[in-house]
Amino acid sequence: MYRIAVIGGDGTGPEVVREGLKVLDAASSKFGFKYETKEFDFSGKRYLATGKLVDDNDIVELKKYEAIYLGAVGDPEVKPGVIETGVLLKLRFALDQYINLRPVKLYNSDFCPLKDKKPEDIDFVVVRENSEGLYKGMGEFKDKGTKDEVAIQISYNTRRGVERCIRYAFEYTRKRNRRKKLTLCGKTNVLTFAWDLWQRTFNEVAKEYPDISTDYAHVDATTMWFVKNPEWFDVIVTDNMFGDIITDLGAMIQGGMGIAAGGNINPKGVSMFEPIGGSAPKYTGKNVINPLAAICAVGMLLENLGEEKAAKAVEDAVIKVVSKNLKSLAAGKMGYSTQEVGDLVVKNL
Repeated sequence: MYRIAVIGGDGTGPEVVREGLKVLDAASSKFGFKYETKEFDFSGKRYLATGKLVDDNDIVELKKYEAIYLGAVGDPEVKPGVIETGVLLKLRFALDQYINLRPVKLYNSDFCPLKDKKPEDIDFVVVRENSEGLYKGMGEFKDKGTKDEVAIQISYNTRRGVERCIRYAFEYTRKRNRRKKLTLCGKTNVLTFAWDLWQRTFNEVAKEYPDISTDYAHVDATTMWFVKNPEWFDVIVTDNMFGDIITDLGAMIQGGMGIAAGGNINPKGVSMFEPIGGSAPKYTGKNVINPLAAICAVGMLLENLGEEKAAKAVEDAVIKVVSKNLKSLAAGKMGYSTQEVGDLVVKNL
């Protein structure tokens, strides 16, 4: 019996979660596993009404679950950064979800903005360090509000944090067993303190994995190769900030935010799975948002729980729907409603 915490969140989050849970229920019936869910309201509306987001008691409660399924957070009536910090970053840091895992996989060439690229050309994974770097929130203002103001934002990297991320990436590359190639994405020529640590650690850990080939690319070059030669990549490991940036570009070349899912992973604790797009408030309640990213997040959740046959069935069903049914992956242009797309995935499961 798997216990799954569900956070619908804001905007279209509850709508896509509804379709994901529909697929989860169908997969449970087909593959014979049992689960139960409990909903947690960490939304902008709750914050506006009560001033509450995620507190320490919530973290204690969430640690009792095998996984968290998240829709989206972000409310236009709340100051930017409040919910993101008080929900997303709070959960990631408090639950030590130190890996952000982002598969980038093209399912249908018709939806790729790159010329002549096929599904076999775009199939790689980004392993993003998820608990340190610039997102640690360390820094200060000096002479704030004056003409001499200085804003300092610190990229905080520890040997322990860097090494566990890199080691996870090597293990994942070995398990993925595709090209068995791991690329370190950084900026060693300019960010000489943080990336000296990353490069040295990467080189040392690589000695323990002689079966994995390695290379390095500056982050700016990586974005260029994503567009020009995405087929070069197998697994990429990088820091928090660079990972945040390149995975959005990855989402675009795989067809858009409507198909992009991600996992916030604690290999020995509670992990959280989500579509990587935002809450898309302008589409709320219109039944037009693409739920496939949220459904793919269910597939990742199942794989993380060890239900690999069910996870593969979910992905295969999504591939069929994307290949045979949809006119577009964009909201309002799919040729089907949000609910109908969920039904199609269930039908193809």
